[in-house]
Amino acid sequence: MGKGRPVEGKIALEEHLSTPLNDALWDATGEAERNGKTYMADVRAHLADAGERVALMDEHGIGTAILSLTSPGAQSVLDPREAVDFARETNDTVKRDFVDAHPGRLEFFAAVALQDPQAAADELDRAVRRLGAKGALVNGYTNIGDPGTGRYLDHPDNAPFWAKAAELGVPVYLHPREPLPAGHYLYEGYDSLTGSAWGFGHETATHAVRLMLSGLFDTHPGLQIILGHLGEGLPFLLPRLEHRLRKQREGTGLGRARRRVGEYFQENFLLTTAGHFHTPALRCALEAIGSDRVLFSADYPYETMAEAAAWFDAAPLCDNDRVKIGRNNALRIFNLVPGPS
Repeated sequence: MGKGRPVEGKIALEEHLSTPLNDALWDATGEAERNGKTYMADVRAHLADAGERVALMDEHGIGTAILSLTSPGAQSVLDPREAVDFARETNDTVKRDFVDAHPGRLEFFAAVALQDPQAAADELDRAVRRLGAKGALVNGYTNIGDPGTGRYLDHPDNAPFWAKAAELGVPVYLHPREPLPAGHYLYEGYDSLTGSAWGFGHETATHAVRLMLSGLFDTHPGLQIILGHLGEGLPFLLPRLEHRLRKQREGTGLGRARRRVGEYFQENFLLTTAGHFHTPALRCALEAIGSDRVLFSADYPYETMAEAAAWFDAAPLCDNDRVKIGRNNALRIFNLVPGPS
């Protein structure tokens, strides 16, 4: 293995946007305090710009990007009816202002309001069948009633949503958000760790494990969950978890899943390179899950396409794996028409 030819027409799928409706909801003050005001101002400026995004894609060999609403999106809207309306309007706006404005270049994951799981299922159906969404992206837990209360995706109330995703055969991207306020005590005095630097990964990996242990994939064995950041540490951590669960098999909450967590990980999860441009971590992910289940992504505009593409195109992969991860896996999983190459 060694440096091969760059993959032209790469497909990226953890690429974020915002809309005027979301801007009215989204308070980036905390992120600015943790990450720097200049950094967050730059991110905000790029979230709504479709034209510059496509120009950067051209520059860095990215043919298609599947876009999603930046975290926390619909998951943070406290009133269920408002959340449902928010998701529907967001999907219509993204389809009109991004996808239709750049056909063949931009696609999208639907926003869904799991405050009302049946409405989320209905919106996913509409977004996929009528708008062409490639699945859904859910920003972690969903607030129920107040900012301190969250419902995770393994909760039984979410059954209608999961049944619809399985029926449609579309993946669900589990994207991070900060831990619930009660969990911030762990980061006291180190507030910058609550977000993307550390808290995102810890929160999302635990959320994914909850799904594995819940029995969800026994009910819907074909469901596919996408994790960014090369799996939020799970390729490295799951063997230890599985080892300990064998010894604790009679423990609380461990009787609902019929199979080992590693089996679910290998059959029901897809990983992207979004925001984790580190070759040893990539090798670990490939060992854990195989090259058919890893996909290129950038995490724009929180990360740059330039860094993501330069790292990936130079990573020590065989040409077959480089093309699969960079392009062909996404073509297969999302039934995409190839973009420019």
